[in-house]
Amino acid sequence: MSGDYEVGRRRALQLFGLSAGASAAAMVAADPVLGATLGYDERTGFTPSTYQAPTDPARDNAAKQTALRWIDANAAALTGLSDQIWQHAEVSLREWRSSEATAALLRSHGFSIRWGAAGFPAAFVATFGSGGPVLGFNAEYDALPGLSQKRAVTTHDPLIYHYDAYGPTYGPGHGDAHNALGAGSVGAAIAVSKAIRAQGLTATVKVYGSTGEEQLVGKSYAVKAGVYAGLDAYLDWHPFANTLATWNTTSALASATFTFLGAAGHGGSPLGNKSGLDGALLMATMSEFLREKNVAASGRFHYAIINGGGAPNVTPDMCSIWFFIREGSPARVKVLYDKIVECAKAAAQASQTRLTYRYHAGTWNGLGNRAGAELANANMQLIGPPEFTAADQQLAKGLQKSLGKPEVGLPTTLVPLTPPPPTFLGGPSTDSADVSWQVPTVNVLVTTFPPGVPHHNWAVTAGAATNIAHQALLSAARYLSATAVDLIIQPEHLAAMKEEFRSRTAGVQWQSMIPDGSQPPIYEPPADFLARTGQSWPPAGVTWPVPQVIATEQLGTTGPDLPPQS
Repeated sequence: MSGDYEVGRRRALQLFGLSAGASAAAMVAADPVLGATLGYDERTGFTPSTYQAPTDPARDNAAKQTALRWIDANAAALTGLSDQIWQHAEVSLREWRSSEATAALLRSHGFSIRWGAAGFPAAFVATFGSGGPVLGFNAEYDALPGLSQKRAVTTHDPLIYHYDAYGPTYGPGHGDAHNALGAGSVGAAIAVSKAIRAQGLTATVKVYGSTGEEQLVGKSYAVKAGVYAGLDAYLDWHPFANTLATWNTTSALASATFTFLGAAGHGGSPLGNKSGLDGALLMATMSEFLREKNVAASGRFHYAIINGGGAPNVTPDMCSIWFFIREGSPARVKVLYDKIVECAKAAAQASQTRLTYRYHAGTWNGLGNRAGAELANANMQLIGPPEFTAADQQLAKGLQKSLGKPEVGLPTTLVPLTPPPPTFLGGPSTDSADVSWQVPTVNVLVTTFPPGVPHHNWAVTAGAATNIAHQALLSAARYLSATAVDLIIQPEHLAAMKEEFRSRTAGVQWQSMIPDGSQPPIYEPPADFLARTGQSWPPAGVTWPVPQVIATEQLGTTGPDLPPQS
C-alpha cells in the first residue's frame, strides 16, 4: 500500500502544478489552503500506509447512555419530523414550514430560538444550556427542484407532475435526504441536552437551522456575519451510501449567474433581433472548450439555463445561465471562475447582447479533523451500523435495478476509518466547509440510500421517507450525541481537536469568498410566517424590492435599405 500511496501522492502534486518530487512544504507555499488539507498529514509525519484507527477514545458512561436511551424512546418524534419535512419538499431559501417544524421540536425540549440568522428568514439558532464547551449541530431541510418521487416506489414515478403540452416538469423532492439530515442532528442535540440535565454537566448546545445549503448560500453568508462565532466544536453528518467517519476535504465552489439582454422579435423574421438565449448558448459552448486544456482533474463547472424563452417564435430578449465552479481551494476556484467570466464577455460581444452577472455565493473546501474523526469512529464502532430490514433491502435492490446498478442492497457494516485518498480529483461541495475553517469539525456519513444511487436523484427521494432513512437518521443522532458527550466529559479529546485545528490553520487566514456588500439571494416569506417567527421584512441590510433587470437594447441592423426593384 505504501507504494500505491506514493504514486497517488505524486499524481496529486502533478495535478496541482507541483513537481512529482515536491514536498508538503512546497504545496503549503504554493497554496496554503491545500497545505492545510491535502498536505497536512505528510507535514506532521503521519503515515497513511500503516494507519490503524484507535478504538479507545469512546467509553461508555451514564451521560452517553442517557442520550442514547432518549433517542430510542423518541424515535417516532424524530422520524416523524423527517417525514413531515419530506412531505413539504421546500426548495432552498424558501423552507418556511420545514424550518418551523424543526424549530418547534427543539423549543418543546427547552431550546430557545433566535430567528433570521444572517438575515435569512428560514434560518435560526437554537440554544440550550450555558457555560462549558459550546457544541454546534448542523440542521438542513431544503429539497431540490425536479426530484419529486413517490415514497418507496422503485420506478421513476413523480409525486408531483406538472402537465404542460410543450414541456412537462416535476415538482421538488428530497433527492439529497436533507429531511433526514435535519431530523438526525436535532435528535442528537436534544439527546445531549437531556444528558447535560440528567448528569448535571456544564455545556451549551446550539443547533444551526441552515437555509439554502443546496445552493451553498446559507452558511456561507452566516459565517461571514459571525453567526458561528464562539463554538468549541461543530458536529455534522450527511446522508450517503455507506456509513463512516471521515476527515477528507471537499471542493471549494463559486456560484454565479450570467444574464444576457437583447431585443425581442418574431422568430420567423429574426434578422435584427438580439437573442439573450444566443448569448447563454454561446457562453456554454465556449466554456466547454475550456475543459480539456484549462481545467485540472480536480476542477468542475456545470450550469443550468434559467429562462430560455417561452416559445420558439419569440426571440427571447433575456436569458440567464447559472454556473457552479468547483476546485480544490478558493484560489483555484478564482482562476477557473475568471476564465468562465471571459467566456461570458466574449459571448455577449458575439451575440450583440448586454451582459450582467452576479456572484451569488462561494464556499471554501472542507477542513478535516483527524482527532474528531477518530473519536466519532470509535463511538460508531461502539454503537454499530444502522440495522435494515429485509423489506429495506428489497426496496434498495429495486432502486438499484431501476438505475441499472448492481443489486447489492444496503451495506450492513461500518466502513473502517481510513486516511483521505492521496489524489484529490474533485467532487461535492458544502457550505459547512466555511464553518470548518472557524471551528474544529466532526464529519460523519451514514447510509441513507443504496450504493450505486447518486446524490440528487429521484431514487434518493423514494427512500428518504422510509425505514431506510429512519434508521440512518437515528444512527446519525446516536453517533453525534455520543461523540458530543465525550467532548464534554473528556476534555482531552476537545483539546486534541483544537490543537489539530490550530496546527492546520497556522499561516492560513480565512476570508469569505463573498465580496463585501453583496446582497444574498433571498425571497420574501409569507406574512403569517413572519408573524409566527417574530420577524419583520425586509431584514436589515437587504434592499427590497430587488432592482429589476430589464432589457433596453435596440434592435440590430437588417442591412442597408435597397432601392425598389422594377
